[in-house]
Amino acid sequence: MSISDKIQFFESQLAGTNCRLVTVTKTHPVERLQEAYDAGARLFGENKVQEMAAKQPELPANIEWHLIGHLQTNKVKYIAPFVHTIQSVDSLKLLLEMEKQAAKHNRVINGLLQFHIAAEETKTGLTFAEAEEILQSEAFKGLQHVRLTGVMAIATNTPDEAQLRREFSELRGYFEQLKSRYFAGEEAFREISMGMSSDYQLAIAEGSTLIRVGSAIFGSRN
Repeated sequence: MSISDKIQFFESQLAGTNCRLVTVTKTHPVERLQEAYDAGARLFGENKVQEMAAKQPELPANIEWHLIGHLQTNKVKYIAPFVHTIQSVDSLKLLLEMEKQAAKHNRVINGLLQFHIAAEETKTGLTFAEAEEILQSEAFKGLQHVRLTGVMAIATNTPDEAQLRREFSELRGYFEQLKSRYFAGEEAFREISMGMSSDYQLAIAEGSTLIRVGSAIFGSRN
């Protein structure tokens, strides 16, 4: 199957759901991203700031760029002029840097709070208590150029479907609690980013609104 066929396949899988496809383009050349764009992909996810910043000028301006990898505060400035959503928000320090850099460009950057739900210690992310601490802080309440629009997590890399469902359900629970406590009147707070090439169907069943799919579209990484 071509990249175009695979994009069409995933779009057909998402028909009738509240879920959208984030095409994960890390390590793949601009020509293949253009192929995905021509097939209708508009949300592109990159892990590395340098790679995203290099590809962005080469591609159409209406792409919605999502940074899905761990982000160091000193690199926010390189993507602040154009990034749509930073899915890996894991500290107040990062939010404050996003605010500072977005203000310089007079724009708003969206963010998702990344939670740690996996059984693997190598995965990063917040605990629920840490997220609440951020949201209750005066510093957070003062942000004007950052908009939190939901939550994100990476599940355990396992074939155990029951475990994956538990983890996805946990993230959905976090989303629902945050929505009711802190974002009740905010329509923009609606994203649950979970599910990848191997487990996206389970994630959709558990309420995902953004699946992040790379290898199932482009093949294994270069």
